[in-house]
Amino acid sequence: MTTDDTKNAAQVMETLLTDALGALPENHRFEIDGRRWTPETLLDILTPYVSERRQARIDAVLAGRTYTVATVVEGLINTGNVSAVMRTAEALGFQPFHIITHDAIYKHSARTSQGADKWLDVYTWETPAAGVEYLKARGYHIVATHLDDTAVPIAEIDFTQKTALVFGNELNGVTPDLLALSDQRCIIPTPGFTQSFNISVAAAVSLYHAQCDRIQRQGFHGDLSAQRLTALRAWWYLKSVKHARPVLQRYVDEHPAS
Repeated sequence: MTTDDTKNAAQVMETLLTDALGALPENHRFEIDGRRWTPETLLDILTPYVSERRQARIDAVLAGRTYTVATVVEGLINTGNVSAVMRTAEALGFQPFHIITHDAIYKHSARTSQGADKWLDVYTWETPAAGVEYLKARGYHIVATHLDDTAVPIAEIDFTQKTALVFGNELNGVTPDLLALSDQRCIIPTPGFTQSFNISVAAAVSLYHAQCDRIQRQGFHGDLSAQRLTALRAWWYLKSVKHARPVLQRYVDEHPAS
């Protein structure tokens, strides 16, 4: 891979990681251009600029969203693989997406996230320790997809419990550092001669299983609290209104004391 290819891949990854607004604030208060907004105020201001059809679509997607399962990718070097896993996570309703970067030199792929990153809570971490510390502090059980003698079939994982499902590097899998920090390891059983899938397929199969497992165990997948649902709706309205910042600034100008 040439120097130009490396720079291009790095730029693609940088764009992928910064294209969206980042992650939904944990306090559900939005800071935009130095001013704090509540979700309710944002919705009051922005709703007239969102078509009824778009509102209905957003509500339908919100109904199938969950933070109970977090997707984690570690050390991926192919931008297309990161994009592919993002697309799967978003399509199946898994909202938090964590990327542990290490010092990877990225390889560019023409595959894109097709905007999936725009709708996810995307977090980036330089080391496994930083990412795992954040997740464990929020009650996540860290499950690494890794084939060894301690791994259990993925069907034994209860995805109605807070679970961070980790997928490793295309070549070497999950790193020893992250494995040491994980609570459990799992595999996708394969009856054929092939013992493993490529990263994008492994993520697709695993996350689809997680969604089905949640529905089978509890009868539903989406489980947002009313407060988080309102906050996420406001966040998505911000992303849906093309000129949201000028609209908000106009509101500030017309309501200086608010």
